[in-house]
Amino acid sequence: MNGKKSTVDIYKLLEKSNCRECGYPTCMAFAAAVFQGRSHLKDCPRLDPAVAEAEGGAPAQTVDPGEEINKALEEFRAQMKDVDLEARAKVLGGRYANGRLILKILGKDFGVDNAGKIHTDIHVNPWVAAPFFAYVLHGQGVEPSGEWISLRELEGGQPLYGLFVQRVEQPIRKVADAYPDLFADMVDLFGGKEVEPAYQSDISVVLQVLPKVPIMVCYWRPEDGMESNFNLFFDANANKNLPTQALYTLSGGLGNMFEKLALRHGVAV
Repeated sequence: MNGKKSTVDIYKLLEKSNCRECGYPTCMAFAAAVFQGRSHLKDCPRLDPAVAEAEGGAPAQTVDPGEEINKALEEFRAQMKDVDLEARAKVLGGRYANGRLILKILGKDFGVDNAGKIHTDIHVNPWVAAPFFAYVLHGQGVEPSGEWISLRELEGGQPLYGLFVQRVEQPIRKVADAYPDLFADMVDLFGGKEVEPAYQSDISVVLQVLPKVPIMVCYWRPEDGMESNFNLFFDANANKNLPTQALYTLSGGLGNMFEKLALRHGVAV
């Protein structure tokens, strides 16, 4: 990209129709792929080729990820002024009170008003806040199907999967290896529910990260000289409530919280 462009800057160049002709579920997901160097502006069939050529080139990897997500949060907050919060509460499985839409995130109340201000008693992790806004603004309110699939099986998930394993699943696996109480804390502190182990795992816990967006974590303990394994699974309807890029971001936020939890218990990971 020419200059220091973020995902939001790239998104502004697009039609914003979410036509999916590029292979990504939303224009924002495509913009993120362009920013990360996994796609190119010319891959958007609805963008003027002259614009794609003028704005194309090497991806702008110089933008700090924290700066990137903060810019996205600013955009989300600006859109909140036009949202009918009471109507969205009914669609999304939340409630409306005192001018706020209130949703449960990992068992904790997260409220938002039309100024885009988040109201909660817990620390607001930006990697969770951004998917929260995406859910409020664009979630369809589709109920979970009960079918669990990996990120790569979600629409637009295949290009993200390598980074997802490297930056999300493997770091959480290391936390689980070093801090065996992690899964008990998922249940006690994050409102998780231990379920029948899936895929021959040793432990499976379902986390209700948003009212209609469950995530299942599965852990296989090390055995007979083999390393442990850890995977996250998503409901097959997850994309109807959050784009895959937002699910990726949200999963990274979970990993960050788990790592901090282990550190608070004196476990370095």
